[in-house]
Amino acid sequence: MSIIPKRFHWVCLLLLSLCLLLWYSHVTRSWVSMKVGLRGYVRVLPNSRSSSYFLDFHCGRCAVVSSSGQMLASGQGQEIDKQECVIRMNVAPTVGYEADVGNMTSLRVISHTSVPHLVRQQGYFFGREADTRYVVWGPEKNMRQDGKGKIFNALVKLARKYPQTHIYTVTREKIQYCDAVFQNETGKNRMQSGAFLSTGFFTMILALEMCDSILVYGMIDGSYCSHANHSFVPYHYYEPSRLDECRMYRVHEHAKRGGHRFITEKVIYSRWALQGKLWFVYPSWSPQQHQDQ
Repeated sequence: MSIIPKRFHWVCLLLLSLCLLLWYSHVTRSWVSMKVGLRGYVRVLPNSRSSSYFLDFHCGRCAVVSSSGQMLASGQGQEIDKQECVIRMNVAPTVGYEADVGNMTSLRVISHTSVPHLVRQQGYFFGREADTRYVVWGPEKNMRQDGKGKIFNALVKLARKYPQTHIYTVTREKIQYCDAVFQNETGKNRMQSGAFLSTGFFTMILALEMCDSILVYGMIDGSYCSHANHSFVPYHYYEPSRLDECRMYRVHEHAKRGGHRFITEKVIYSRWALQGKLWFVYPSWSPQQHQDQ
């Protein structure tokens, strides 16, 4: 047998091995992309109504910035922008409020009720904040993926128009998990009590999962509104003429149906802060202080 066929044989074998290696590498990367990350948050892809691509996002230190009027005249903008990641809620703007709330936005947690605002202000959210990740939560009827989910359909259209944008939905299982957390913390079934979890609650759950430490801006403690000398600020810092924050909290806290339990949720956060991962830096308050009251 001549030496040429042997060389040809080994070259073919080498090329075949290389092709198999490249194929395996591609499949492995694709599998890892689908499997790693936080399983309760699934990406909306432009060409698919369902996906197994989970939110793969981790930060050492995060700033969670509330939309509260407490942020007005806070002067916290520079400190917020120094953090590794900045998490905001719904459609709270930064333009015009940079000195108080900062300019950077790494991730937004969005209520289904705020998605129409994303659609109307696409230039801002998918232009100015093109690198921001969006995590959208909502009830099953709005988020269903069989073509009948109004909000999910809107998100698919946005994903098609802005394919580089990362939009995620909170899975039904994750929402059920959040309901279970609320019940475990309060002893009350969320649905039977007529309450809806707030965007803040979903935000805090996500932040605890993706951040090593969390600095919270704009959240008052659960007893704040009961103090006779508490300050009066708007519910949202970007809506100065709207209802006072504490009044809004009280209305929702005592609503028989459809209310957010803002005050109850903040008492829960204060307990979580005792674990040493959450710090309420502005307004500054200690969870131990709150426990003693």
